[in-house]
Amino acid sequence: MAKAPRVLGIVLAGGEGKRLMPLTADRAKPAVPFGGSYRLIDFVLSNLVNAGYRNLCVLTQYKSHSLDRHVTMTWRMSTFLGNFVTCVPAQQRLGPQWYQGSADAIYQSMNLINDHKPDIIVVFGADHVYRMDASQMVAAHIERGNGVTVAGIRVPRAEATEFGVIKTAEDGHGIAEFLEKPADPPGLPDSPDETFASMGNYVFSADVLVEALRKDAANPASRHDMGGDIVPMLVAEGKAGVYDFKDNDVPGALDRDRSYWRDVGSLDSYHEAHMDLVSIQPVFNLYNSDWPIFTSHPQLPGAKFTDDATVGESIVCQGSIVSGACVDHSVLGSNVIVSRGASIERSVIMDNCRIGANVTLKNVILDKNIVVPDGLQIGVDPDLDRERGFTVSKGGVTVLGKDQVIEP
Repeated sequence: MAKAPRVLGIVLAGGEGKRLMPLTADRAKPAVPFGGSYRLIDFVLSNLVNAGYRNLCVLTQYKSHSLDRHVTMTWRMSTFLGNFVTCVPAQQRLGPQWYQGSADAIYQSMNLINDHKPDIIVVFGADHVYRMDASQMVAAHIERGNGVTVAGIRVPRAEATEFGVIKTAEDGHGIAEFLEKPADPPGLPDSPDETFASMGNYVFSADVLVEALRKDAANPASRHDMGGDIVPMLVAEGKAGVYDFKDNDVPGALDRDRSYWRDVGSLDSYHEAHMDLVSIQPVFNLYNSDWPIFTSHPQLPGAKFTDDATVGESIVCQGSIVSGACVDHSVLGSNVIVSRGASIERSVIMDNCRIGANVTLKNVILDKNIVVPDGLQIGVDPDLDRERGFTVSKGGVTVLGKDQVIEP
């Protein structure tokens, strides 16, 4: 019986998330709450842990306190078998500079690789919503003898101009070229109207990654980026392959949410991803007990509905109370109080918010700890929302940042 490879997981979690402002004004992008109960980083960590990979390093940098606290308090693995999930901040190990890019983040953290001595290094991003069994991707990587394997998701060619795109070799597995936001994305050999967009997830043979990082660090013209520099380098050397996300078989997945992957890098995509959760047959199913998404839950009682409250196709978390109000196609976090006569539609309300009587919220995102005064309307008139100092996305979603004060 062949010995299982020694795998180290590295999660890149230093993203600033400018397009998610004001949700990232006080936290790193991977720490942004999602789905009422979770943080974005819970999805990648759950995928890796469910796949059997429990030696995980989370590289942090930008406004990392809330992310560090969440990982430290939530992701406590058994040390008896040597398991760990640990945050690794930028430490200036190689000189007085912070991380210059995602590749430099790993290069400056080379001590993690030297200490663990892995055969395989799984490098995943921390800010996407999806389910994936990484062990299947690792198996394909080893079987094909790649130096790096890039996870690719099939997207229509017409929609691929905003992604890093993979041009496959004739066999459909090798990577012939890695293209950054091409005007004319290449079609797939078996589906000319589709192309592979990079998911930002990589599997490396450890020796190949270490050598590539050293070459990249010595190149003053490099941006020191995994997708922009390391992968193209290995493509040029003929060491890169693609893994088709469509081939990933997650236990308990439904036809409707199989191969679901959402980049929530903008306010509109973040809002749309929440709308994917709340229908009777959700586009992304949080209720898959065969591949759970793990997090820590507050010690609060169950949600409560009083005085003829009506709630349709929504998620309402622990400790929340809806009294004589209407909630539809929305996600309410923990300890949210909704008063009589209020109407909440297609909105995302985070923890500890207070919604006053006769309030109307439509296409709204409220970050934590916001009090909405009685009778106020938000999301009904975007121009008025802008005059009040609220953020309004390109798609017309009104967003209020954490602790933002609303004048009556």
